[in-house]
Amino acid sequence: MAHSVTDHQRPLPVSEATVLAMPSSNQAQDLRPRWTAVDSLLCGAFAGAVAKTVIAPLDRTKIIFQVSSNRFSAKEAFRFIYCSYMKDGLLSLWRGNSATIVRVMPYAAIQFTSHDQYKKLLGSYYGYQGKALPPFTRFLAGSLAGTTAVMLTYPLDMVRARMAVTAREMYSNIMHVFMRISQEEGIRTLYRGFTPTIMGVIPYAGITFYTYETLKKLHTEKTKRPQPYPHERLAFGACAGLIGQSASYPLDVVRRRMQTAGVTGSSYATVMGTMREIVTQEGFVRGLYKGLSMNWLKGPIAVGISLSTFDITHNLLLKMHQIGFSAH
Repeated sequence: MAHSVTDHQRPLPVSEATVLAMPSSNQAQDLRPRWTAVDSLLCGAFAGAVAKTVIAPLDRTKIIFQVSSNRFSAKEAFRFIYCSYMKDGLLSLWRGNSATIVRVMPYAAIQFTSHDQYKKLLGSYYGYQGKALPPFTRFLAGSLAGTTAVMLTYPLDMVRARMAVTAREMYSNIMHVFMRISQEEGIRTLYRGFTPTIMGVIPYAGITFYTYETLKKLHTEKTKRPQPYPHERLAFGACAGLIGQSASYPLDVVRRRMQTAGVTGSSYATVMGTMREIVTQEGFVRGLYKGLSMNWLKGPIAVGISLSTFDITHNLLLKMHQIGFSAH
C-alpha cells in the first residue's frame, strides 16, 4: 500500500510534465489575442480624422471651385487660400472641418471595419480563407466597403459640403445645417447627390483598396518582410488614392454640384442632367475634371495618411492586446 502511494506522488519527468502543461492547438488558438470589430472601428475613425484634418484647407478649396463656374488653376486655388487667410484668419481654412470629422470618423470606421469583414466573407466563400485574395475579389471587397460606408453616413457629407461653400452667417454649426435644410428644402434634400456618390464610390473604393492590398502583397513577395515600413505604407496609399480618385473624379464634381444646388441657385436634379449642363457651359475636361490637379495633390496625401495610419494603429493595438494577454 505504501509503495502504491509513493508511485502516485512521484514527480513526472520534465519531458512528460512539459507535454501535459502545453495547451492543445485549439486551446492555443482560443488563448491568442483576437482582433475585434471594435478595434477596426477605433483605428478607422482615428485614421480618417487625422487624414482629413491634414488636408482640410486643400479640400475646402477644391469644393469651392467644383461648385462654381470659375476656371480652376493652381494659381487661383492658392490665391483663394491666401485671401481666405488674410480676410478671415487661419482657422477659416478649416471651415466645415468639424462636419468633415463628424462625417469621416464613422465613415472611415465603417469602411475599414466592413472591408475586413468583406475580405473574410469573400475569402471564405471563394475558398481563400487565411490567404491573399485574387484581384477581382480584392476589388469587390473594397467596393462593398465603400458602398456600405456611404449608405450609412451620406447626410453628413451633404452637411459638410454646404458648410464648406457658405459663410459662417448662413450656417453656424452642424445642427443648424440639418435644421435649415429640413425646414426649408425638405428631408429628401439631405440625400441629393446620393446616386452619383454611389456610382463614384464603387470604382473609387474598389480601386483604392485593390491597389493598396496589391502593392503590400507584391512588397512582401519581393522583400520577404511581412510588414512594410511606415513610409512605404504612405507611398502605397498615395498611389492607391491617385489612381482611385482619378477614375471616379467626374462623378465627384456632379455630386458636389447637386449637394450645393440649394445655396448656389442652380437646379441640378439628375446625374445625367447635371453632367449635360456642366459639359455644355464649361466643357468636358474643364467642367467635369475641374480641380483634379488639386485632388492629385491632396488626394494621395489623404489616402496615404489614412491607410498607413490605420495599419500602424492596427499593429499598435494588436501589440497592446498581446502585452495585456502576456500580463495575464
